[in-house]
Amino acid sequence: MKPGKDIHDLLQIMARLRRPGDGCPWDLAQTFSTISPYTIEEAYEVADAIERGDFDDLKDELGDLLLQVAFHAQMAGEESRFDFGDVVEAITTKLIRRHPHVFGEVAAKDAGAVKANWDAIKAEEKAERAERRAGGGAASEPKSILDDVPVALPALTRAMKLQKRAGKVGFDWNDPRAVIAKIREEIVEIEQELSEPTRAADRVEDELGDLLFAVANLARHLDVEPETALRGANAKFARRFAHIEMQLQSREEKLGEASLDAMEALWQEAKLREK
Repeated sequence: MKPGKDIHDLLQIMARLRRPGDGCPWDLAQTFSTISPYTIEEAYEVADAIERGDFDDLKDELGDLLLQVAFHAQMAGEESRFDFGDVVEAITTKLIRRHPHVFGEVAAKDAGAVKANWDAIKAEEKAERAERRAGGGAASEPKSILDDVPVALPALTRAMKLQKRAGKVGFDWNDPRAVIAKIREEIVEIEQELSEPTRAADRVEDELGDLLFAVANLARHLDVEPETALRGANAKFARRFAHIEMQLQSREEKLGEASLDAMEALWQEAKLREK
């Protein structure tokens, strides 16, 4: 078997890896649940390559992500649930249906009109799915408009989606400054917990969660993706801390023995160098 540029080459390799008897023992042992974490990880690695502007890595990471789709489709095919062709058909159907201004007769003058059409079509699709799940009868009323926001999403991403969904029905602030006031309020509540003589770890965790949720809400109001912002902050921290390590090493000082004041001075030096 040789590498190739046709999607069927990938599907044949995946099928061979999963062939009972002489396939790969590791691949044969996998299930949807065990592969799911790798699927999420590969998506993050795609995002990382994009942020770094490394298109060689992006090509490889997109391949890894595509492998995840092929892997899930192969396992589903083995159980006679669906196959890779069904996955392709589902997404092409969805794309055509959600772009009636391109593939149909609906007019859309700008991106706002496109978004309005997209949201309306998504709502129709959700109603159809609910009817299918109800066995073809009348669709049962959902318990909450938040029910279909996946629990498995990264916490910051899910917070944004929950807030956005609630905002669509008017449960939202109109001014980012109101969110900043909420953040201050949550900080005060954490300070109150810290001042308690018998501090409860679960209450501190609860208040910290409220603070993070409010920060995610501010990011949404400022049209900033919090996961991206936090990854940037992580990279910045790593760069500046590496400067501290390098400078201490040049002075023949050990990292664990340097004073906090000395490290803070080097941190400020790193900040100035980045400006």
